[in-house]
Amino acid sequence: MDLKKLQRLVIDALEDVKAHDIKVFDTTPLTSLFDRVIITSATSNRQSRALAASVRDAVKDKGGDVISVEGEDTGEWVLVDLGDIVVHIMQPAVRAYYNLEEIWGGKPVRVKLLAASTPRAAP
Repeated sequence: MDLKKLQRLVIDALEDVKAHDIKVFDTTPLTSLFDRVIITSATSNRQSRALAASVRDAVKDKGGDVISVEGEDTGEWVLVDLGDIVVHIMQPAVRAYYNLEEIWGGKPVRVKLLAASTPRAAP
């Protein structure tokens, strides 16, 4: 699947379950393992698991590959590995503590979110 289509699919799946503060980072200058990191927050463990399931199901429905989903047992930090994109779904306290935004790049890529009237930052 084309990277931009996959990225849009993931963002739409996250928005469908009301993800908070979605950020997308272009990691191509930093690693050859994947091209994008998407970081988002969830308000509860249940929502974290629902967000991960939404992403997984949306990608599978469009014929994409889901390599793995990790962390669903606790739901504090769920990682969805889609090969070219790695999605981190985190509780706000965990997200603040690990500060992945600092690791994966200072400036997110701008992506227009459907739920918001203004474009969101993303890689």
